[in-house]
Amino acid sequence: MVLLTSCGDGDKSNNSTTAAEFSPDTAFDLVILNGRVMDPETNMDTIRNVGVLDGKIALITAESISGKEIIDATGHVVAPGFIDFHNHIANTPFGQRLALRDGVTTPLDMEGGGYPIDMWYNALEGRSQTNYGATVSTAGIREKIANPDYNTNSGSFIKDVTNPDTKSNPDLQFATILPTAEQLEQMRQMFTEGVEQGGLGIGCLPGYMTNGTTSQETIMWQEVAGKHGLATYIHGRFSSQMPPTTGILGTQEFLANVAVYGGGLFVHHVHQQTLDLTPDVLDFIEDAQEQGLKVLAEIYPYYQGQTIVSADFLKPENYNRNMGRDYGDLIEISNMKPLTKERYEEMLKTSPQDQVIMAGITEEGMLSALADPRTVVGSDAPPMVIPATGKSAMDFDVPFESVSGHPRAAGTHGKVLKLVREKDLMPLMRAISKMTIMQAKWLEENGVKMMSQKGRLQVGKDADITVFNPETVTDNSTFEQGALPSTGIPYVVVNGVVVVKDSKVLKDVYPGKAIKNDMVKQ
Repeated sequence: MVLLTSCGDGDKSNNSTTAAEFSPDTAFDLVILNGRVMDPETNMDTIRNVGVLDGKIALITAESISGKEIIDATGHVVAPGFIDFHNHIANTPFGQRLALRDGVTTPLDMEGGGYPIDMWYNALEGRSQTNYGATVSTAGIREKIANPDYNTNSGSFIKDVTNPDTKSNPDLQFATILPTAEQLEQMRQMFTEGVEQGGLGIGCLPGYMTNGTTSQETIMWQEVAGKHGLATYIHGRFSSQMPPTTGILGTQEFLANVAVYGGGLFVHHVHQQTLDLTPDVLDFIEDAQEQGLKVLAEIYPYYQGQTIVSADFLKPENYNRNMGRDYGDLIEISNMKPLTKERYEEMLKTSPQDQVIMAGITEEGMLSALADPRTVVGSDAPPMVIPATGKSAMDFDVPFESVSGHPRAAGTHGKVLKLVREKDLMPLMRAISKMTIMQAKWLEENGVKMMSQKGRLQVGKDADITVFNPETVTDNSTFEQGALPSTGIPYVVVNGVVVVKDSKVLKDVYPGKAIKNDMVKQ
């Protein structure tokens, strides 16, 4: 008989699971042999074999096991599949392909979100290679209020407005509308409907509509989220370290709402909001946590950002004063050339949703925030462009080499693991934790209990598994070729199904499942 155990060696963990027995001739659906099994919740870190049955981790053992499909993980880490809260293209085949090559099994769109949310989920059901989920989009709802004719066949607000084939209204109203009291009540009803359909929270973008979003509106967002036990996920106002409107103020605004209405607050890419004031805002967040408020901050491993050219914080009077930057610090994605004043003004008039790369925090500041044990990792994977056609990269078969965009879409998690190896940035277990268990636990505590099955390498949990070589894993994407995939991650398993095999994403394999809040029966 084989004794089931998921405990580590005596130096690493005192945790263990309930013992169970399997016949020696049990043929698991999948076995992963001889890997360095690392579980960030129990601190297990030891060589083991893993057996998978019916989409679950059924066995972790030092004994010999066999299966219908075998992965030899000798010399590799066997970790929980990575979870990314900040992926704007995970509802497209190309975006999922990039995420999987970077070890991500659960890419979620929590900042931008989707609307209508039921349509967003329906578009992916049975057609997703990864697990999938989204918040209810403030941008989508504001656009619907301002433009009743606004519609989408997918529920993906960001997808439609960045795809030239569907860009029917370049003058988007969500950035400028000042809602009336009647419109605010209409929005409240729309957000409530969205979370009742399974939305993972409220995706809030006041950083893109600083002059259009009132305090009454941000209060209403948190009131809806708190009432349903969910969180708001923010791109806050004021990307700045210049007083008085520093990026810290954008976090303060939402924390006040959390204190009154409950729920949680997740602060996306805090290092690009607060720049070199990031240590101060992390201390502020920690103090808020000690007062019982639920709040967490995210970092991506780049000091350059990417956004739409019409973003409020890129207006010359804001970008120059707040970040000490000018037009030449913006790079047009379609040709990778710096903007001039003339080109910037032309884009505002003709293509305000086109993507640009922007300078932000210092590299040293980013690395410090990335290693900080109080932060988690997110990619902020943005829409990627095919320069030859000017269209967004969406189809599975789009060649990686033909695509431009911020390298974070392809390389975030591979880069973090490379920094662990090359710069000794942080312990490997901490890096894995910041990409798995911390996100899973956050969602568990904010209305998504099904995430108790994710982010762990433990018996009985979902078999979302990433296998990587700690000695070779690396990002390859650059600002010249933003979609070159990470390497050193030869196998990725989603719900017990191998989706990446020998560093190739298998086509037409769709084991991904919807991640929805607790109000929806799973």
